[in-house]
Amino acid sequence: MKRCIHVALLATLVSAAGWSQDVNVYSTTMAQLWKQETPGFDKYTYTPVTQYLGIDATKLGTDALSLHIYGWGMTDLADQSSPNGKSGGYLTSGYLQYRFSQANAEIKAGRFMVSQGGGMEHVDGVSARADLRGGFAISAFGGRPVRFASFLDPDAKQDYDFQHDVIFGTRLSLRIPKAGEIGLSYLQDGSTAAKDLPIPSPVDYSRKQLGIDFKLSPHSAVDFSGRTLFDLASHADTPATLAEKPSKIAEHDYTLSVKVADSVSVAGTFTERNFYAYFAGSNLKSLFRQDEKDKFRSFGGSVAWGSPSSIEVVADFRNTHRESYGDANRFGADVRWNVSKWKLLSGFGYHRVDADDAPLTGTHVPTYGLSHQELRAWAMYQKGLLSASLDGIFYSFNDKTNPNLGGKGSIYQVVGSVGYQTTANLKISGDISYGDDALFKKQVMGLLRVEYRFASAGKGGRK
Repeated sequence: MKRCIHVALLATLVSAAGWSQDVNVYSTTMAQLWKQETPGFDKYTYTPVTQYLGIDATKLGTDALSLHIYGWGMTDLADQSSPNGKSGGYLTSGYLQYRFSQANAEIKAGRFMVSQGGGMEHVDGVSARADLRGGFAISAFGGRPVRFASFLDPDAKQDYDFQHDVIFGTRLSLRIPKAGEIGLSYLQDGSTAAKDLPIPSPVDYSRKQLGIDFKLSPHSAVDFSGRTLFDLASHADTPATLAEKPSKIAEHDYTLSVKVADSVSVAGTFTERNFYAYFAGSNLKSLFRQDEKDKFRSFGGSVAWGSPSSIEVVADFRNTHRESYGDANRFGADVRWNVSKWKLLSGFGYHRVDADDAPLTGTHVPTYGLSHQELRAWAMYQKGLLSASLDGIFYSFNDKTNPNLGGKGSIYQVVGSVGYQTTANLKISGDISYGDDALFKKQVMGLLRVEYRFASAGKGGRK
């Protein structure tokens, strides 16, 4: 079914060759090279080449119709670098879009990202939006969630496929003149909860969420935004491992920033997430573990002094709390220096993290420490067609018995990059990095990147 959709999208582009469409092609090729030598094991040489390709084709027969495609493919020229094989690829997005001449309305069909109130979803389906009278607007989408392959948990993937059979959502918003916008949204992912499967699953990948979001700016110096998501799903009975019944609040996420003077601004954030509901239906299994059911809460703030065009100093503090790990406080400051006459932008920063010890089961050491210090310095230079950067970061850990550090008390990495814009459409750049981390000692890596942009236009347009 997916292959048919992809072929149909490409066929639409080919059949439009006789029209006066504008076509923009974005191409980036990256080639990497590194070697791995481990005493007692075979030596490996890795040379993966990855090609990113994007196409935006507009005016397909009418000014209102456009086609957008973006994807990537990779192959190994030497030893296999990925557990999934020596070659692969993915269609990240591919959709047709039609913009109506009235009510700021549009409709999309294909594979696309949708962001409306309750979440940001990757969908194979259809979406539409339109402005209504009185400052109201409405949007909706429906289809099947895009599923990303996972080799980490193949058993759970069976339930993952079974429950992710449909996704749909809608958002009603109201724009208030000189104040901002508020919205009310609903999202449902999956038609069958884990407890209602023929064979009930211990992991629930389905979601039903009601969201309230807003973005208010009653004054040019004030910006206040946030959202709250309510969990409406019917879950199984409270697991015996949880001391209390999970909250029906899936997430609070609020940010306030105020410019108190020309050169001084302050900002604050508050976030609270109930993983029991929040990560339930994520299709990014490589980033989130849906089987984690505890809570997360954080708050923090920052004070910035100066100007981004000269010198700016930013001091910040953040407290995070996880039910399963405890508390952590991160605090420090960054200094940014913009020397425009030298075409140089540089900075450095220091942060310290004081964290509770993490539990460690199955060993004679019951806990290990996570507290550490972070030092970073960087510089960027750009003049004409030439650009260059140098970035270094150093971590010093209090507890060398941390099993994730491989017995090391400190790790670091330095990355240098040089790029040259050879023509208006072609840019070549390269990175080289040197570092010492928990897995590798004195690791050297290189990256060569070629970026190409192509554009053609119909009569009256630019080429």
